[in-house]
Amino acid sequence: MNPRECAIEVHHRLLAVYGEPTWHNPLSILDELVSTILSQNTNDTNRDRAFKQLKNSFTTWEEVRDADVNDVIAAIRSAGLANQKGSRIQKILREITIERGSLDVDFLMHLPDEEAWAWLNKFNGVGPKTTSIVLLFSLGKAAFPVDTHIQRVTGRIGLRPEKMSNEKAHQYLAEIFPPATYAAAHLNIIRLGREVCHPRKPECGICVLNTICDYNQMSQNRL
Repeated sequence: MNPRECAIEVHHRLLAVYGEPTWHNPLSILDELVSTILSQNTNDTNRDRAFKQLKNSFTTWEEVRDADVNDVIAAIRSAGLANQKGSRIQKILREITIERGSLDVDFLMHLPDEEAWAWLNKFNGVGPKTTSIVLLFSLGKAAFPVDTHIQRVTGRIGLRPEKMSNEKAHQYLAEIFPPATYAAAHLNIIRLGREVCHPRKPECGICVLNTICDYNQMSQNRL
């Protein structure tokens, strides 16, 4: 089957097993941006704990922007790499204020998808995954976020070229998955990567995708 057909088959099989997934509590644009920055190189539990503590410590994003960086770092300690993330978040908030005159970023809702992508992706520390998550889940725009699980699973299946970079995979997967499937496919592939398609010892025998997976077929041929 061609890549589009394969993507749709992956989506349907995962829906049959996992159902229609739901994103964590929908967040505003800035909330999602900061939450996703906190998620970098850590797990969801640590991200959520750090985000909650940050919101409890500061009433507004303006307060976070203007605070002593050490207070921000202390609030997000549980997310890991707190020194880097704390200064990064403040720098982005300050750059938005300088450009826009405030931290109101609702204008992004009215931009074409490509322009909204370019605006978010220009900030240091906001890469394709963070940009895509904000676009998809806060703005309802067409974007397919690719994290480490999705990069691994789609490469093993053969859904994308094996040596394709993560950055290029965002655009490629967005082209082969129908836009209406983006959110569910993103979340269900991540779940498969966490529960079945592990980095070192994938459980191919119980994987719902094993009959269309290049990695499984090669493994069977080696037996």
